[in-house]
Amino acid sequence: MIEPRECELLLRTIDHFSRARILVLGDFVADEYVDGEISRVSREAPVLILNHRRTEVVPGGGANAANNLVDLGAQVFPFSIVGRDAQGAQLIQFFRSKGVSASGILTDKSFSTTTKSRILAGSAHTTHQQVVRIDRQASAPPGEKVRERLVERASQIAPKVDAILVSDYGSGMINSASVDTLRAAVRNRPIPLNLDSRYQILRFKSFTAATPNEPEVESALGMIIGNNLAALEMAGRRLLKRLGLKALLITRGKEGMALFEPRRTTQHLPIYGTDQVADVTGAGDTVIAVFTLALACGASFLQAARLSNYAGGLVVMKHGTATVRREELIAAVESDVM
Repeated sequence: MIEPRECELLLRTIDHFSRARILVLGDFVADEYVDGEISRVSREAPVLILNHRRTEVVPGGGANAANNLVDLGAQVFPFSIVGRDAQGAQLIQFFRSKGVSASGILTDKSFSTTTKSRILAGSAHTTHQQVVRIDRQASAPPGEKVRERLVERASQIAPKVDAILVSDYGSGMINSASVDTLRAAVRNRPIPLNLDSRYQILRFKSFTAATPNEPEVESALGMIIGNNLAALEMAGRRLLKRLGLKALLITRGKEGMALFEPRRTTQHLPIYGTDQVADVTGAGDTVIAVFTLALACGASFLQAARLSNYAGGLVVMKHGTATVRREELIAAVESDVM
């Protein structure tokens, strides 16, 4: 629960969302949902036969973070490399359909768009559940020339934005050199430069903030946190110092979030809403999007963390890769006043 004064400040931040310009550089993923109704059990093997109902492709990974920003009202500049394939074309068309320029989404014929296909099954009168996921990832990173062209284009836009969000899902597209080029482009404007790295967070230094989840922190530091708050404190402080961050927001699932800042007491935020989660797909993308957007609008790290916590609690109650809209976030803040 929050005080009325804090509520007022958070609502004022949300009111400024539409004025913010955010550059998103990262790995764009095609989240594909293949939905079918159970027909019968196959005679060939003990598996279900599904009658195909629909297939939908939505933005995942860094593209999901960008989509969250769009739905929150920000002006978004997406930069990524996708394959010259159907999934890449669908991602480009998705952003164009929302009125977002896709000129920063480059294609590479030697690269494949990372695609996560989720097969959903159910009956006409039940909720359809995911039964299997098939991942298709590129065997090699994008070509060096197209990566250089991408960073060059992003660097031209960087001086005009209010914050930069870097989303690294491990395709090899993001490296420290590309981040250094972006940082140099905004050296005269100290804007937030935030990181969401799934597998190699220790490779990046001197970001404004990072928002890993607890398992990612455990993997990076080679330790187990679990319910041990002392271990969480040690892990957060180690990572904060090692990466040279101004803030570290660790998401902890049903345990909420923990915000670390140098020379400040750790802030523990309990989960917003119920801990009966419907789907955690893409929740981290929502968190980094809201956290970055709030900072771009002048919020403190704690205020940005609170808004991210509300957004994370909302999005995990939705099925599939989803976003949070401005109106939902306002309602959540207003419902949590003492």
